[in-house]
Amino acid sequence: MQETIQYLIQFLLGPHVPASVAETIAYCQPSEASSQHKIVIVPSGFFNNETYGSEASLPQMPLKIWEETPLIYGDDIVETIDDKLIIYADLVASAFFLLSRYEEMVRSDVRDMHQRFPGKESLPYRAGFIDRPLVDEYGQILRRLLREQDLELSEPPTRINKIYLTHDVDQMAHYRNVRGMLGGVLRGFKRKKEGSRALKSYFGNLWDDPWYTFPFLFKTDNDLRQKTGTDRCENITFIRSSGAKLKEDKPFPDLLHPDYKTLIRYCKKKNICIGLHTSFEAGIEPALISAEKVKLEKYSAVKIFYNRHHFLNARHPADMKFLKEAGITDDFSLGYADMAGFRLGTCRPVKWINPVDRSVDCSLTLHSLNIMDRTLDDKRYMYMNAHEAYMYCVQLIDIIEQHNGELCMLWHNNSVEKTSTSYHRDLYKQLIEYLSDK
Repeated sequence: MQETIQYLIQFLLGPHVPASVAETIAYCQPSEASSQHKIVIVPSGFFNNETYGSEASLPQMPLKIWEETPLIYGDDIVETIDDKLIIYADLVASAFFLLSRYEEMVRSDVRDMHQRFPGKESLPYRAGFIDRPLVDEYGQILRRLLREQDLELSEPPTRINKIYLTHDVDQMAHYRNVRGMLGGVLRGFKRKKEGSRALKSYFGNLWDDPWYTFPFLFKTDNDLRQKTGTDRCENITFIRSSGAKLKEDKPFPDLLHPDYKTLIRYCKKKNICIGLHTSFEAGIEPALISAEKVKLEKYSAVKIFYNRHHFLNARHPADMKFLKEAGITDDFSLGYADMAGFRLGTCRPVKWINPVDRSVDCSLTLHSLNIMDRTLDDKRYMYMNAHEAYMYCVQLIDIIEQHNGELCMLWHNNSVEKTSTSYHRDLYKQLIEYLSDK
């Protein structure tokens, strides 16, 4: 556990804080601290083998409040002993709980219709802090306490450190196959324009299809990228390579189809990074991930390092080992389908912490998905109108800016078609415009 504890303390303090400062913080009983320690965080007993991994180890509601911040483990008590600040708020266990998805491991029987852990069942939602990066708030408090112990310590800059504009290719086009075209033609008896659009798309070019909105998305993305700089903004399109058994993977991808070849060429032309969109089937059987990655690399002629699960179907925290074994370095799956916010309790990238064996793996980085288009307006999820969605997204963006974090947004190509009654096309343009001033 010692390596994991050291990682958690350094993560709380932030990457701009030297490791030597982290060494002034001990995670032990006050009597076990040494002379070099300025702050002692007292363990709450969360990691005790007798209860770890059981429901008895889950936090009790309502949570205590420490420094105006919800505290998952420990007590809101601070005292000074022999010039050392003794904190009974167990920030290490609280951070571990959120960053490792510990709750999802223990409450493995709590799942939605797609067998995912629902955001509305999570502690962050039930305790009212799904829209707050609690781990980053803990770090802010910890840095202030160190300054009160006469250590010179700066705060990170108030700006968004990185923006990821991402798109999942769940269905590239609406009418480019026989079934889609016939459906459009039949609906055209009531809505004549749809029938003509379906025929034009099927017999014409990919660009004629209303769901092929990548030219709009890539132009919008690259406009922001030019304003913020390529180091601060990255555009990723996640493409599926496999999945031909389950209904959730329909329409099944065919990388040999000319439409897929066109999209891949277009991504390269516009300098859009290509990532793997692992199939829903691979979320159930994660051993399939490696073959899906190899297949996408073969047909795209691009080395793949980024991943996002289809349907955000990253079911079990320990399954992340299959991403690592496949050579994935960064995963962007960790957002709730039903709630926008901070699934991992942070707005910063974090190394994978496996709650099963309590180890940290520095070869795999996890990125929280903060905002997904369909989360905002779907009746099953947040069900917001356009104004509510914009204000909520701006709130999240401002919080990320405050903590020098990273923003990750997901907009699907078929949610921004010109003729749609959805507000997502306008909302995306509004958010990009808002971000251009950051």
